[in-house]
Amino acid sequence: MNNNLGTVTDEEIIGLSPRFQQVLALVRMIAKSDSVTLIQGETGTGKEVIASVIHNQSSRREGPFVKLNCAAIPGPLLESELFGHERGAFTGACVQTKGRFQMADRGTLFLDEIGDLPLELQPKLLRALQEQEFERLGSGQTIRVNVRVVAATNQDLSRLVANKQFRADLYYRLNVIPIDLPPLRERLQDIPLLVEYFVKKFSTRMKKPIDEIPVDVMNALKFHDWPGNIRELQNFIERAVVLSPESVLRLPLMDLKQMTKQPSAPSA
Repeated sequence: MNNNLGTVTDEEIIGLSPRFQQVLALVRMIAKSDSVTLIQGETGTGKEVIASVIHNQSSRREGPFVKLNCAAIPGPLLESELFGHERGAFTGACVQTKGRFQMADRGTLFLDEIGDLPLELQPKLLRALQEQEFERLGSGQTIRVNVRVVAATNQDLSRLVANKQFRADLYYRLNVIPIDLPPLRERLQDIPLLVEYFVKKFSTRMKKPIDEIPVDVMNALKFHDWPGNIRELQNFIERAVVLSPESVLRLPLMDLKQMTKQPSAPSA
């Protein structure tokens, strides 16, 4: 299944549900632009995947796709990660270092977990977005870049703005083109496709053929709530492939009771 999304692969192009098809249609429309894009969705819904699709479909696809998780780096180091630093700018800064903005020149910068960006850094990010320029830590020299920014969050940025935990001006600058990714429980039609994909992926990797997915197993998977979304489903299928004693996919005993409690199916 390619959904006319070019060379992208794996789970980013798996989905026939109306909600997911709407997302892909929007991606096709905006990929050719350079507008800042904000991807919102629960943890595990594939925000990085969609950012990669946008890059791969853009005129910047020959350029770098640079990623930065704003929640994974301590606040004092995050400015250096974004904008770089000069030698001697702080203790341990032994060499001049490029930041992610400069690394992404003529490409795309993906800022994941943007809601965790410290307030003191937000004006500097806003300037970099608006002016496409910045200074490295410890330097007065302005560096100009040509970067498209795609940001992502699992938080409600409008609520953070209301609580004065996120700058309103930065929020409006990031929210030029919003993309809302549906959770997996709202994509029931896609779950069997994803299950088959992950079973094939892990059975091939482990050289352990799985030739059958029983109906009761698929139903249990389809109607589970999946609070961790696609990431949780992927990890569960990997575990199921490992623990299946034969070529038929079996639910791990530790999960059987939980998985067979099928809630009422939400609308696809």
